[in-house]
Amino acid sequence: MNSHPPNYEHLDDQMIKMEVNLDNIPGEWLGYVMDLLFEAGANDVFYTPIYMKKNRPGILLQLLCSVDSLNKMKEILFKETTTLGVRYYPLTVHRLERVFKKAETEWGTVTVKEGILNGQVVQHAPEYEECKSLARLHDIPLKKVYEQVWKAIDNKA
Repeated sequence: MNSHPPNYEHLDDQMIKMEVNLDNIPGEWLGYVMDLLFEAGANDVFYTPIYMKKNRPGILLQLLCSVDSLNKMKEILFKETTTLGVRYYPLTVHRLERVFKKAETEWGTVTVKEGILNGQVVQHAPEYEECKSLARLHDIPLKKVYEQVWKAIDNKA
């Protein structure tokens, strides 16, 4: 499996975007395929409903991966889906610098990922799994945990 990209701001020009149109695949298979693609190192996988020729409903599967993962991704797509062809093309990704901070809530601490562009924080993303754990542990709505995290972030700014 591929390692995560570095946390400093950079352009990654060794990426590939892959896509296939699927019109005859059970929904259960789609979740399975997504899991396999992520396990094999895909950076992102998503599905979009589409209409294909003859107005047939279908699914557009798209994924982002490193050049090094191309053959593994093709193998999964050909073996695990109903596609007869895979489109792929090079892609450059501008990745923000990432810094991890802690935010205190009344229920516990949550890690917050900051996205930094040219030395300035432009994004904040609370770690979902930590927020979910606190919500379940304290039997409170997830949105209340997020509200407290956002308040803690605002108070630090």
